[in-house]
Amino acid sequence: MAKKIRIESPRASRRSTQGSLNAAGHRFGIVVSRFNAFITERLLQSAIDALCRTGAKDKDILIVRVPGSFEIPSASRALAETGKVDAIICLGCLLRGETANYEHICAEVTRGVGQAAQETGVPHSWGVLTCDNLEQAIDRAGLKSGNKGFEAALAAVEMAGLAGQLSAPSSKLQATRPQRGNKRSRRR
Repeated sequence: MAKKIRIESPRASRRSTQGSLNAAGHRFGIVVSRFNAFITERLLQSAIDALCRTGAKDKDILIVRVPGSFEIPSASRALAETGKVDAIICLGCLLRGETANYEHICAEVTRGVGQAAQETGVPHSWGVLTCDNLEQAIDRAGLKSGNKGFEAALAAVEMAGLAGQLSAPSSKLQATRPQRGNKRSRRR
């Protein structure tokens, strides 16, 4: 005889905070690599499309172009430190070659972007493709696997909103608590 499994829903008293896909009122920076421009320009156009579709205005989007992906972390950190943006979208394309250089660059770009986000407090989203070949990069820049620039922009929009909520006075966080009529919920 099979055991019955009881599936429980989270208690209504649990609070959850999350960002929304509303870019209105937020400012965004896009740091994009010129190397492998055939791919990165497609990522850039899709990122801008995502920002505009979610309510961002052209005046609220600042684009910074860097020579290659290795320069993305330093440019994103410098942009974050200006205070002019609420979130940064990092776009680049690294293709595996025949040397170990690929692994070193991937590791440093990843570490650098993460460190810039943590140390500046400005959310950074990841749209740097790390692919084995050009075909994979093309697939991730709008062919078979969607467009990672679009996805990175959506993540930046959500994180900009979330960062605003988390830095707001606690009364704004409590506004996300599920409403349960007039009864107060008790912890058990």
